Amino acid sequence: MVCGSAVMARRVVIDARHHMLGRLASIVAKELLSGQRVVVVRCEEIALSGGLVRQKMKFLRFLRKRMNTKPSHGPIHFRAPAKIFWRTVRGMIPHKTKRGAAALARLKVFEGVPPPYDKLKRMVVPDALKVLRLQKGHKYCLLGQLSKEVGWNHYDTIKELEEKRKEKSKVAYERKKQLAKLRVKAEKVVEEKLGSQLDILAAVKY
Repeated sequence: MVCGSAVMARRVVIDARHHMLGRLASIVAKELLSGQRVVVVRCEEIALSGGLVRQKMKFLRFLRKRMNTKPSHGPIHFRAPAKIFWRTVRGMIPHKTKRGAAALARLKVFEGVPPPYDKLKRMVVPDALKVLRLQKGHKYCLLGQLSKEVGWNHYDTIKELEEKRKEKSKVAYERKKQLAKLRVKAEKVVEEKLGSQLDILAAVKY
């Protein structure tokens, strides 16, 4: 994923943990408009600058904005972290045009890391990381905590599923390390057995 260039992956999976909401959304929006498919996982771990109380008061003011005669006509107030992030990206895209609608269709957002994305390589966006962008000592809160405060009921479920996934991936990683050690050991044994024949094989190697 290279902004403004012709280099594109088939699909980019971004781990949104501890990224700033607005900065990540703007980068994702630009990538979508340039034709990149983007999947964002762990949306409940996205960071917002400002403490939880301040962000909750802002969200409650937002909830009061509605159509008097028929509130179901909008605005729609999403409570799930993934949908809040999706709505933020939508605001940065001309989604009422064909180009914008096609760009938004290239975006997928999830809480946690569902399969098959738990097996794929996940990337971070350095320009949006909290540790690089938020000044030291400034307050922040996580999107999942805010969502829980304003009516999202699946915070504990996602947390439980994430713990299970981490345990499973830890076991898989340990096995991968063991296999790598065995491979190195096997290569050494083969080298010892072949000895002088290695020089002959080196000439025909790719």
